[in-house]
Parts: sequence; C-alpha cells; structure tokens
Amino acid sequence: MIRQYEAVFIMTPVLSDEQMKETVNKFQKLLSDKGATIINEDNWGLRKLAYPIQKKSTGFYHLVEFHAEGKLIHDFEVALKRDERILRFLTVVLDKHAVAYSAKRRARKAAKAEEKAQA
Repeated sequence: MIRQYEAVFIMTPVLSDEQMKETVNKFQKLLSDKGATIINEDNWGLRKLAYPIQKKSTGFYHLVEFHAEGKLIHDFEVALKRDERILRFLTVVLDKHAVAYSAKRRARKAAKAEEKAQA
C-alpha cells in the first residue's frame, strides 16, 4: 500500500555545502530507485540542536516528503543508520490531516516565493 511519508534527517555540521547536497542527493536517489515518488524537499539549513549529539551542538536539517510502500522505509532507514554523516533521523507516515497540512504549507511557501519574485 502506497502511503505518504515525511523524513527529517540531521547531518553533521562539519560538512561543506557540496558534501551536504551530495548526501541529500544520495538519499533522494535511493528513494527514487526503490520506486518512491518525492513530493517535496526542504533544506532547513544549519540549526542549533536541543542537546549535543556526538559532541556537536548544531546540524544541517533536511526534510523530504514522498509516496512509497512500507517495505521501502526499512531499507531507507538502514541506509540512514549506516551513513556517518547523519546524526539523527525520523521517518513518519502522514495521516489525512497531516497530508492536508503539508499541502497548505507547500502552497504558502510557493505563494511567498512568488511574492518575492514579483517584488
């Protein structure tokens, strides 16, 4: 059964911009190769962590929303666990309310981007 998922992962802050993009592309390619459809991806940038992880107090946050079958999630999470550039991750299945909220959030972001482009 295909469902909508949201994955947030935190990458180590010692990565360069190119290494960070390479890491994100690696996981997006993994999802695409396994049959997932990526709906949205959002780079939240460098943020302070709530508590130190591996003696690091900041990390690069990245969000990916995608449609996939449940069996893909295990392979995706194993790949995240094996990558030393990933400090933490969380993958959740979205219910109908979360899907609606996510769509509204994307629409608002698109409207803001359009507003900026016109200004």
